[in-house]
Amino acid sequence: MRYRRFGKTNLPLSVFSCGTMRCLASFEDAYQTVHQAVACGINHLETARGYGKSEEYLGAALAAGLPQSREQLYITTKLPPSSDADTMRRWIDESLLNLQTDFVDCLAIHGLNTREHLNWVQVDGGCMQAVQEAVADGRVRHVGFSTHGPLDVILAAINTNLFEFVNLHYYYFFQRHAPAVELANQKDMGIFIISPADKGGLLYTPPETLQHLCHPFSPLELNYRFLLSDRRITTLSVGPANPSELTECLAVAERDEPLKPEEIAVFDRLQAHLGAISPDLCSQCYACLPCPENINIPEILRLRNLAVAYDMTAYGQYRYRMFENAGHWFPGMKGDRCTDCGDCLPRCPQHLDIPALLRDSHQRLNGQPRRRLWE
Repeated sequence: MRYRRFGKTNLPLSVFSCGTMRCLASFEDAYQTVHQAVACGINHLETARGYGKSEEYLGAALAAGLPQSREQLYITTKLPPSSDADTMRRWIDESLLNLQTDFVDCLAIHGLNTREHLNWVQVDGGCMQAVQEAVADGRVRHVGFSTHGPLDVILAAINTNLFEFVNLHYYYFFQRHAPAVELANQKDMGIFIISPADKGGLLYTPPETLQHLCHPFSPLELNYRFLLSDRRITTLSVGPANPSELTECLAVAERDEPLKPEEIAVFDRLQAHLGAISPDLCSQCYACLPCPENINIPEILRLRNLAVAYDMTAYGQYRYRMFENAGHWFPGMKGDRCTDCGDCLPRCPQHLDIPALLRDSHQRLNGQPRRRLWE
Protein backbone atom coordinates (compact mmCIF):
# COMPACT_ATOMS: atom_id res chain seq x y z
CA MET A 1 0.00 0.00 0.00
CA ARG A 2 1.22 3.48 -0.87
CA TYR A 3 0.51 6.55 1.25
CA ARG A 4 0.21 10.19 0.23
CA ARG A 5 -0.04 13.49 2.04
CA PHE A 6 -3.68 14.61 2.18
CA GLY A 7 -3.00 18.21 1.21
CA LYS A 8 -2.70 20.77 3.96
CA THR A 9 -4.14 18.37 6.54
CA ASN A 10 -0.72 16.66 6.38
CA LEU A 11 -2.39 13.30 7.11
CA PRO A 12 -0.57 10.39 5.42
CA LEU A 13 -3.52 8.55 3.86
CA SER A 14 -3.43 5.24 2.03
CA VAL A 15 -4.04 5.64 -1.69
CA PHE A 16 -7.24 3.64 -1.23
CA SER A 17 -9.80 4.58 1.39
CA CYS A 18 -12.43 2.20 2.73
CA GLY A 19 -15.82 3.80 2.26
CA THR A 20 -18.49 2.11 4.37
CA MET A 21 -21.62 3.18 2.49
CA ARG A 22 -22.28 -0.41 1.39
CA CYS A 23 -21.43 -2.01 4.75
CA LEU A 24 -25.12 -2.07 5.65
CA ALA A 25 -26.16 -5.73 5.82
CA SER A 26 -25.02 -6.44 9.39
CA PHE A 27 -22.39 -5.50 11.91
CA GLU A 28 -20.57 -8.78 11.30
CA ASP A 29 -20.25 -8.10 7.56
CA ALA A 30 -19.15 -4.53 8.22
CA TYR A 31 -16.59 -5.64 10.80
CA GLN A 32 -15.07 -8.32 8.57
CA THR A 33 -14.81 -5.87 5.65
CA VAL A 34 -13.25 -3.06 7.66
CA HIS A 35 -10.93 -5.51 9.46
CA GLN A 36 -9.64 -6.86 6.14
CA ALA A 37 -9.18 -3.38 4.69
CA VAL A 38 -7.09 -2.27 7.67
CA ALA A 39 -5.10 -5.51 7.68
CA CYS A 40 -4.17 -4.80 4.04
CA GLY A 41 -2.81 -1.35 4.86
CA ILE A 42 -5.81 0.93 4.35
CA ASN A 43 -5.65 3.54 7.11
CA HIS A 44 -8.53 5.83 6.08
CA LEU A 45 -12.10 4.80 6.90
CA GLU A 46 -14.94 6.94 5.60
CA THR A 47 -18.62 7.06 6.52
CA ALA A 48 -21.50 9.54 6.70
CA ARG A 49 -24.52 10.37 8.79
CA GLY A 50 -26.78 9.50 5.87
CA TYR A 51 -25.41 5.98 5.25
CA GLY A 52 -27.96 4.01 7.28
CA LYS A 53 -26.19 2.34 10.23
CA SER A 54 -22.75 2.83 8.73
CA GLU A 55 -21.50 5.18 11.47
CA GLU A 56 -22.78 2.85 14.18
CA TYR A 57 -21.21 -0.23 12.58
CA LEU A 58 -17.89 1.54 12.11
CA GLY A 59 -17.97 2.74 15.72
CA ALA A 60 -18.64 -0.78 16.92
CA ALA A 61 -15.79 -2.09 14.74
CA LEU A 62 -13.40 0.43 16.27
CA ALA A 63 -14.53 -0.55 19.75
CA ALA A 64 -14.18 -4.28 18.98
CA GLY A 65 -10.60 -3.80 17.84
CA LEU A 66 -8.92 -3.66 14.45
CA PRO A 67 -5.40 -4.61 13.25
CA GLN A 68 -4.34 -0.99 13.80
CA SER A 69 -5.09 1.18 16.82
CA ARG A 70 -7.40 4.19 16.64
CA GLU A 71 -4.31 6.44 16.71
CA GLN A 72 -3.01 4.78 13.53
CA LEU A 73 -6.30 5.17 11.66
CA TYR A 74 -7.93 8.22 10.13
CA ILE A 75 -11.70 8.51 10.36
CA THR A 76 -13.85 10.74 8.14
CA THR A 77 -17.55 11.26 8.54
CA LYS A 78 -19.76 13.50 6.46
CA LEU A 79 -22.67 15.68 7.55
CA PRO A 80 -25.03 17.55 5.23
CA PRO A 81 -24.97 21.35 5.02
CA SER A 82 -27.51 23.12 7.20
CA SER A 83 -28.67 26.70 7.45
CA ASP A 84 -28.19 26.91 11.24
CA ALA A 85 -25.42 26.10 13.68
CA ASP A 86 -27.61 24.32 16.26
CA THR A 87 -28.54 21.57 13.82
CA MET A 88 -24.90 20.99 12.94
CA ARG A 89 -23.93 20.94 16.65
CA ARG A 90 -26.46 18.18 17.27
CA TRP A 91 -25.32 16.20 14.24
CA ILE A 92 -21.66 16.40 15.28
CA ASP A 93 -22.52 15.13 18.76
CA GLU A 94 -24.60 12.29 17.35
CA SER A 95 -21.87 11.23 14.90
CA LEU A 96 -19.22 11.12 17.60
CA LEU A 97 -21.57 9.05 19.74
CA ASN A 98 -22.27 6.66 16.85
CA LEU A 99 -18.56 6.33 16.10
CA GLN A 100 -17.68 5.80 19.79
CA THR A 101 -14.84 8.28 19.50
CA ASP A 102 -13.94 11.62 21.03
CA PHE A 103 -12.90 13.11 17.71
CA VAL A 104 -12.90 12.58 13.95
CA ASP A 105 -9.82 13.28 11.91
CA CYS A 106 -11.86 14.72 9.06
CA LEU A 107 -15.37 16.11 8.79
CA ALA A 108 -16.78 16.79 5.34
CA ILE A 109 -19.80 18.91 4.56
CA HIS A 110 -21.68 16.22 2.64
CA GLY A 111 -23.30 17.12 -0.64
CA LEU A 112 -22.28 20.73 -1.18
CA ASN A 113 -24.20 20.54 -4.43
CA THR A 114 -26.02 23.85 -4.97
CA ARG A 115 -25.53 27.58 -4.62
CA GLU A 116 -27.94 27.49 -1.68
CA HIS A 117 -25.74 24.97 0.11
CA LEU A 118 -22.75 27.18 -0.58
CA ASN A 119 -24.56 30.14 0.97
CA TRP A 120 -25.33 28.10 4.08
CA VAL A 121 -21.64 27.43 4.73
CA GLN A 122 -20.70 31.09 4.31
CA VAL A 123 -23.47 32.87 6.21
CA ASP A 124 -22.86 34.04 9.79
CA GLY A 125 -24.55 31.68 12.23
CA GLY A 126 -24.68 28.89 9.65
CA CYS A 127 -23.41 25.36 9.96
CA MET A 128 -19.72 26.30 9.71
CA GLN A 129 -19.96 28.12 13.02
CA ALA A 130 -20.63 24.79 14.75
CA VAL A 131 -17.94 23.05 12.71
CA GLN A 132 -15.36 25.69 13.64
CA GLU A 133 -16.33 25.33 17.31
CA ALA A 134 -15.71 21.59 17.04
CA VAL A 135 -12.32 22.26 15.46
CA ALA A 136 -11.44 24.68 18.25
CA ASP A 137 -12.22 22.14 21.00
CA GLY A 138 -10.56 19.20 19.22
CA ARG A 139 -13.60 17.12 18.30
CA VAL A 140 -12.86 17.71 14.60
CA ARG A 141 -9.29 17.88 13.31
CA HIS A 142 -9.79 18.85 9.65
CA VAL A 143 -12.68 20.13 7.52
CA GLY A 144 -13.52 19.57 3.87
CA PHE A 145 -16.51 19.01 1.63
CA SER A 146 -17.93 16.37 -0.65
CA THR A 147 -19.82 17.31 -3.77
CA HIS A 148 -21.98 15.91 -6.55
CA GLY A 149 -22.60 19.44 -7.82
CA PRO A 150 -21.76 21.22 -11.07
CA LEU A 151 -18.27 22.47 -11.78
CA ASP A 152 -19.04 26.13 -11.08
CA VAL A 153 -20.31 25.31 -7.58
CA ILE A 154 -17.28 23.13 -6.86
CA LEU A 155 -14.85 25.85 -7.95
CA ALA A 156 -16.71 28.44 -5.88
CA ALA A 157 -16.60 26.18 -2.82
CA ILE A 158 -12.86 25.62 -3.23
CA ASN A 159 -12.36 29.38 -3.55
CA THR A 160 -14.06 30.07 -0.20
CA ASN A 161 -10.80 28.84 1.40
CA LEU A 162 -12.90 27.26 4.16
CA PHE A 163 -11.83 23.71 3.38
CA GLU A 164 -8.73 21.56 3.58
CA PHE A 165 -9.90 18.75 1.30
CA VAL A 166 -12.51 17.89 -1.32
CA ASN A 167 -14.31 14.65 -2.24
CA LEU A 168 -15.43 14.73 -5.88
CA HIS A 169 -16.17 12.75 -9.02
CA TYR A 170 -13.31 12.55 -11.50
CA TYR A 171 -12.45 9.49 -13.62
CA TYR A 172 -11.12 8.50 -17.02
CA PHE A 173 -14.69 8.42 -18.36
CA PHE A 174 -15.64 11.70 -16.64
CA GLN A 175 -12.97 14.41 -16.76
CA ARG A 176 -15.31 17.42 -16.53
CA HIS A 177 -13.96 18.23 -13.07
CA ALA A 178 -10.31 18.46 -14.13
CA PRO A 179 -10.29 22.24 -13.39
CA ALA A 180 -11.50 21.51 -9.84
CA VAL A 181 -8.71 18.98 -9.33
CA GLU A 182 -6.19 21.55 -10.51
CA LEU A 183 -7.58 24.39 -8.38
CA ALA A 184 -7.72 22.18 -5.28
CA ASN A 185 -4.13 21.14 -5.90
CA GLN A 186 -3.05 24.77 -6.26
CA LYS A 187 -4.62 25.46 -2.86
CA ASP A 188 -2.88 22.42 -1.35
CA MET A 189 -6.15 20.66 -0.62
CA GLY A 190 -6.39 16.92 -0.18
CA ILE A 191 -8.22 15.32 -3.11
CA PHE A 192 -10.43 12.27 -2.51
CA ILE A 193 -12.00 10.59 -5.55
CA ILE A 194 -15.49 9.22 -5.00
CA SER A 195 -16.23 5.63 -6.04
CA PRO A 196 -14.06 5.16 -9.17
CA ALA A 197 -15.17 1.55 -9.66
CA ASP A 198 -18.91 2.23 -9.48
CA LYS A 199 -19.61 5.86 -10.39
CA GLY A 200 -16.59 5.71 -12.68
CA GLY A 201 -18.39 3.30 -15.01
CA LEU A 202 -19.55 0.11 -13.24
CA LEU A 203 -16.06 -1.06 -14.11
CA TYR A 204 -16.20 -4.17 -11.93
CA THR A 205 -18.68 -5.63 -14.48
CA PRO A 206 -17.39 -4.24 -17.81
CA PRO A 207 -19.02 -5.11 -21.14
CA GLU A 208 -17.07 -7.25 -23.61
CA THR A 209 -16.51 -4.34 -26.00
CA LEU A 210 -14.78 -2.32 -23.30
CA GLN A 211 -12.76 -5.31 -22.11
CA HIS A 212 -11.53 -5.91 -25.65
CA LEU A 213 -10.52 -2.26 -26.13
CA CYS A 214 -8.65 -2.22 -22.79
CA HIS A 215 -6.78 -5.50 -23.32
CA PRO A 216 -4.31 -6.51 -21.87
CA PHE A 217 -5.56 -4.52 -18.90
CA SER A 218 -8.94 -4.58 -17.22
CA PRO A 219 -11.06 -1.41 -17.48
CA LEU A 220 -11.05 -1.03 -13.69
CA GLU A 221 -7.29 -1.45 -13.50
CA LEU A 222 -6.83 1.25 -16.14
CA ASN A 223 -9.13 3.67 -14.34
CA TYR A 224 -7.25 3.10 -11.09
CA ARG A 225 -3.96 3.66 -12.89
CA PHE A 226 -5.27 6.82 -14.58
CA LEU A 227 -5.99 8.22 -11.11
CA LEU A 228 -3.06 6.80 -9.13
CA SER A 229 -0.55 8.11 -11.68
CA ASP A 230 -1.85 11.64 -10.97
CA ARG A 231 0.18 12.86 -8.00
CA ARG A 232 -2.33 15.64 -7.28
CA ILE A 233 -4.81 13.00 -6.11
CA THR A 234 -4.40 11.62 -2.62
CA THR A 235 -6.81 8.74 -2.25
CA LEU A 236 -9.50 6.75 -4.08
CA SER A 237 -12.62 5.44 -2.44
CA VAL A 238 -13.37 1.75 -2.57
CA GLY A 239 -16.78 0.83 -1.15
CA PRO A 240 -16.74 -2.92 -0.48
CA ALA A 241 -19.79 -4.73 0.80
CA ASN A 242 -17.58 -7.69 1.76
CA PRO A 243 -13.84 -8.43 2.02
CA SER A 244 -13.64 -10.08 -1.42
CA GLU A 245 -14.44 -6.76 -3.09
CA LEU A 246 -11.10 -5.37 -1.92
CA THR A 247 -9.13 -7.66 -4.23
CA GLU A 248 -8.94 -5.54 -7.39
CA CYS A 249 -7.96 -2.30 -5.69
CA LEU A 250 -5.30 -4.00 -3.58
CA ALA A 251 -3.76 -5.46 -6.75
CA VAL A 252 -2.79 -1.94 -7.85
CA ALA A 253 -2.26 -0.33 -4.44
CA GLU A 254 1.50 -0.04 -4.98
CA ARG A 255 1.36 0.91 -8.65
CA ASP A 256 1.28 4.69 -8.43
CA GLU A 257 4.10 5.39 -10.86
CA PRO A 258 3.59 7.44 -14.05
CA LEU A 259 1.59 5.77 -16.80
CA LYS A 260 3.60 3.29 -18.85
CA PRO A 261 3.76 3.45 -22.67
CA GLU A 262 1.55 0.38 -23.02
CA GLU A 263 -1.09 1.98 -20.76
CA ILE A 264 -0.95 5.24 -22.68
CA ALA A 265 -1.42 3.26 -25.89
CA VAL A 266 -4.67 1.79 -24.54
CA PHE A 267 -5.97 5.21 -23.52
CA ASP A 268 -5.12 6.46 -27.03
CA ARG A 269 -7.03 3.48 -28.46
CA LEU A 270 -10.09 4.26 -26.33
CA GLN A 271 -10.06 7.90 -27.44
CA ALA A 272 -9.59 7.01 -31.10
CA HIS A 273 -12.47 4.54 -30.92
CA LEU A 274 -14.72 7.18 -29.37
CA GLY A 275 -13.92 9.57 -32.20
CA ALA A 276 -14.38 7.00 -34.94
CA ILE A 277 -17.45 5.06 -33.89
CA SER A 278 -20.09 7.68 -34.67
CA PRO A 279 -20.27 11.29 -35.93
CA ASP A 280 -22.97 12.28 -33.43
CA LEU A 281 -21.16 11.73 -30.13
CA CYS A 282 -21.14 14.79 -27.87
CA SER A 283 -17.77 16.48 -27.26
CA GLN A 284 -18.88 17.60 -23.76
CA CYS A 285 -18.29 21.32 -24.23
CA TYR A 286 -21.43 22.20 -22.17
CA ALA A 287 -22.27 25.10 -24.52
CA CYS A 288 -25.84 23.76 -24.87
CA LEU A 289 -26.74 24.77 -21.32
CA PRO A 290 -28.86 26.14 -19.80
CA CYS A 291 -31.86 24.17 -21.02
CA PRO A 292 -35.32 25.75 -20.48
CA GLU A 293 -36.63 22.33 -19.40
CA ASN A 294 -33.74 21.80 -16.98
CA ILE A 295 -32.46 18.81 -18.93
CA ASN A 296 -28.84 18.01 -18.12
CA ILE A 297 -28.01 17.65 -21.80
CA PRO A 298 -24.24 17.06 -21.54
CA GLU A 299 -24.55 14.36 -18.89
CA ILE A 300 -27.29 12.53 -20.78
CA LEU A 301 -25.23 12.66 -23.96
CA ARG A 302 -22.11 11.53 -22.08
CA LEU A 303 -24.00 8.42 -20.98
CA ARG A 304 -25.13 7.93 -24.56
CA ASN A 305 -21.53 8.32 -25.78
CA LEU A 306 -20.40 5.52 -23.47
CA ALA A 307 -23.28 3.26 -24.46
CA VAL A 308 -22.67 3.76 -28.20
CA ALA A 309 -18.87 3.67 -28.17
CA TYR A 310 -18.09 1.12 -25.47
CA ASP A 311 -21.39 -0.73 -24.96
CA MET A 312 -21.55 0.70 -21.42
CA THR A 313 -25.35 0.59 -21.56
CA ALA A 314 -25.77 -0.91 -18.09
CA TYR A 315 -23.80 1.96 -16.59
CA GLY A 316 -25.77 4.48 -18.64
CA GLN A 317 -29.05 3.00 -17.44
CA TYR A 318 -27.81 2.95 -13.84
CA ARG A 319 -27.07 6.66 -13.92
CA TYR A 320 -29.83 7.82 -16.27
CA ARG A 321 -32.54 6.31 -14.09
CA MET A 322 -31.47 8.58 -11.24
CA PHE A 323 -32.63 11.68 -13.11
CA GLU A 324 -35.81 13.04 -11.49
CA ASN A 325 -35.32 10.62 -8.56
CA ALA A 326 -32.25 11.84 -6.65
CA GLY A 327 -32.84 15.57 -6.11
CA HIS A 328 -29.74 17.72 -5.97
CA TRP A 329 -27.52 14.62 -5.85
CA PHE A 330 -28.18 14.02 -9.55
CA PRO A 331 -30.21 16.94 -10.86
CA GLY A 332 -31.92 17.39 -14.18
CA MET A 333 -34.86 16.10 -16.15
CA LYS A 334 -34.82 13.10 -18.47
CA GLY A 335 -34.38 13.44 -22.20
CA ASP A 336 -38.04 12.83 -22.99
CA ARG A 337 -38.84 16.20 -21.42
CA CYS A 338 -37.40 17.95 -24.48
CA THR A 339 -39.98 20.22 -26.16
CA ASP A 340 -37.98 20.78 -29.37
CA CYS A 341 -37.71 24.47 -28.51
CA GLY A 342 -34.36 24.60 -30.33
CA ASP A 343 -32.57 26.88 -27.83
CA CYS A 344 -29.60 24.54 -27.67
CA LEU A 345 -29.12 24.04 -31.41
CA PRO A 346 -27.31 27.27 -32.38
CA ARG A 347 -25.04 26.94 -29.35
CA CYS A 348 -23.71 23.50 -30.30
CA PRO A 349 -20.37 23.84 -32.12
CA GLN A 350 -20.83 20.33 -33.55
CA HIS A 351 -24.26 21.19 -34.97
CA LEU A 352 -25.72 18.07 -33.35
CA ASP A 353 -29.45 17.39 -33.53
CA ILE A 354 -29.70 17.52 -29.76
CA PRO A 355 -33.47 16.91 -29.45
CA ALA A 356 -33.17 13.76 -31.56
CA LEU A 357 -30.18 12.58 -29.51
CA LEU A 358 -32.06 13.17 -26.27
CA ARG A 359 -34.94 11.04 -27.50
CA ASP A 360 -32.51 8.34 -28.57
CA SER A 361 -30.81 8.48 -25.17
CA HIS A 362 -34.11 8.11 -23.38
CA GLN A 363 -35.03 5.09 -25.51
CA ARG A 364 -31.66 3.44 -24.82
CA LEU A 365 -31.33 4.20 -21.14
CA ASN A 366 -34.71 4.68 -19.49
CA GLY A 367 -36.28 2.08 -17.24
CA GLN A 368 -37.37 1.70 -13.64
CA PRO A 369 -36.50 4.72 -11.46
CA ARG A 370 -33.42 4.39 -9.28
CA ARG A 371 -32.66 6.10 -5.98
CA ARG A 372 -29.48 6.47 -4.00
CA LEU A 373 -28.37 3.34 -2.14
CA TRP A 374 -29.27 4.39 1.40
CA GLU A 375 -32.70 5.65 0.38
